Amino acid sequence: MSALTVTTIQPDLVWEDKTANLQRLEKQILSLRDPAEVVVLPEMFSTGFSMRPAALAEPMDGPTVNWMREIAARRKIILTGSVIIGEEGRYYNRLIWMLPTGEYGCYDKRHRFAFAGEDKEYTAGNKRLIASVKGWRILLLVCYDLRFPVWSRQTPAGEVAGEETLEYDCIIYVANWPERRSLAWKTLLSARAIENQAFVIGVNRVGMDGNNINHSGDSMIIDPLGEILYHGVGKEEVYTHTLQKDRLTEVRQRFPFWRDADHFSIEP
Repeated sequence: MSALTVTTIQPDLVWEDKTANLQRLEKQILSLRDPAEVVVLPEMFSTGFSMRPAALAEPMDGPTVNWMREIAARRKIILTGSVIIGEEGRYYNRLIWMLPTGEYGCYDKRHRFAFAGEDKEYTAGNKRLIASVKGWRILLLVCYDLRFPVWSRQTPAGEVAGEETLEYDCIIYVANWPERRSLAWKTLLSARAIENQAFVIGVNRVGMDGNNINHSGDSMIIDPLGEILYHGVGKEEVYTHTLQKDRLTEVRQRFPFWRDADHFSIEP
């Protein structure tokens, strides 16, 4: 069965300083010794979680996306994380899934964090993105999406070789989740893994942001039964882990709880 090697980068972001953040992240990525296939950065990795998109937004052919394209090609990796994008007078908290070929997929954060005013500055997305790599299907989501289980709920996707399959195998959440609500972050990551019988990867930042809000990281990798495979707390950290597809298959065949799930549709 196929395996997938993922590197999570939990950085201390410099507030609204794209040059400093990209330089630091580039150094960390280029120094990777393990042959990661997917490298995951946090939410708004070039700026921190800023509510000043008019000053910080870039187009899709801007320097941060071009940086992602260059790094992905240079290291022959898939690079993902979210950035502030401006298009046609609107701003988006956009996750980008950058392939080493320069092709990419996009997901605009659906659930904007109104508590911090994100709903007033950014436009909500209305479509999920499930990416494919090495036979793995990965659902890509951003921070506050974690609190809304319907948006990530697993449903049967049809039959392959006579067996019913599910939509995805892993969820990746990229975040700027504050330390003061870290219990919710850790609890909900585990819940999403257990209820969807999928691996879950949550990648967060550390350090104080420009609003004097501290972040403890708590980046995690969790298996389909809720077992914590990795937990990074309180400091900058780069971690590489190989996900095993046979573990996923074993859990779903031994405990086919997903067959009893409710069927529903989501209106955009």
